[in-house]
Amino acid sequence: MTMPDTFQDGSDWQQSSEPMTVVQVHEADIWPVHDNSISGTKDEIEDGLHPVIAIGDRADAEGSPRPMNLTGVVVSCLEGLVEAEDLVQVNIADGTIVRQYVFNVLTYFQAVPDIWELAPVVGQPVYVDDSAALSAGVTLSMSPLNSADAPNPLAGYLWYCQDEYADNTVGGPNINPTFDTALADDPGVEQEYCVLLVNAARELTAR
Repeated sequence: MTMPDTFQDGSDWQQSSEPMTVVQVHEADIWPVHDNSISGTKDEIEDGLHPVIAIGDRADAEGSPRPMNLTGVVVSCLEGLVEAEDLVQVNIADGTIVRQYVFNVLTYFQAVPDIWELAPVVGQPVYVDDSAALSAGVTLSMSPLNSADAPNPLAGYLWYCQDEYADNTVGGPNINPTFDTALADDPGVEQEYCVLLVNAARELTAR
């Protein structure tokens, strides 16, 4: 199992330059980052790191907005006087494509991963997941519920990276290596994929 301990960085995290709808939020209002997760040990937001996150209340209670939380990708961060007041710029636009690590868990049982996706496909939904089973630098999984059976907000769908279109675009005669890769079950894999982000479809996660 790949175990990224830091959020996505580097120069190729952004697979599409548009669309862009950037909002500014306090770090205290996004999750799962730092101690705002089940493990309490997620990576910290810093400028240059680009996780996909949820915006809003992480708590799971009757009528909780958790499954309807906005989702998006962190673009940049301006440090405040205290960490919770860091100002984080998040792109919440539908249709943005970003490169992220995704855990191939489909379901949890008694708080541990139970069933895994072994052959992901283009268009498969992925969710912002705050479960402790995800490594410190990973925020996405294929499970609609977290390890505490709380609904996870829909983040988007697995998509093609720029160099994965067959015989086209970046790199010339390409194949589709990511989607041709069979994944392992227990303990699972945190595989790097491109994800097409959405917010218009988040009502699909309602109970």
